[in-house]
Amino acid sequence: MSSEDDLKKTQIVEARARNISHNVRCTECGSQSIEESQADVAILLRKLIRDEIRAGKTDKEIYENLQDKFGETVLYAPKFDVQTAALWLSPFLVAGAAAGVWAYQRHKRRTNVHIMALDLVRGVPLTKLEKKTMLDTLTPPPPQRKLWWWS
Repeated sequence: MSSEDDLKKTQIVEARARNISHNVRCTECGSQSIEESQADVAILLRKLIRDEIRAGKTDKEIYENLQDKFGETVLYAPKFDVQTAALWLSPFLVAGAAAGVWAYQRHKRRTNVHIMALDLVRGVPLTKLEKKTMLDTLTPPPPQRKLWWWS
């Protein structure tokens, strides 16, 4: 039974070590995790991680130890704080800007200068039917794209 227990413990250590190694950037390569890298430092870090797991450390303690030794950039998913806020929030800022541009373009298409001018001249806003008729009359049709390879 002890050989089966030893085998299970070895498999658990190996699974945890691989999981942690996938989330740690190789300090020499930069573009690979230490699990994928064959650099000397990556091999040493993988051994260090396995030794710490065998010593009973939790994953969080191992990540914190690596971060203390090599800096925050060693982790693929840095923690959220003041220094990394721009990194974490940039996708939302870009999406918000894109949504703003889209909304502006949509509003610009719906607002017709001719209708606004006619409202000012008449002094009375146009009815919905009048606006629709005027927009249908004044709005040019969308351009027909001809495919050069099709014609």
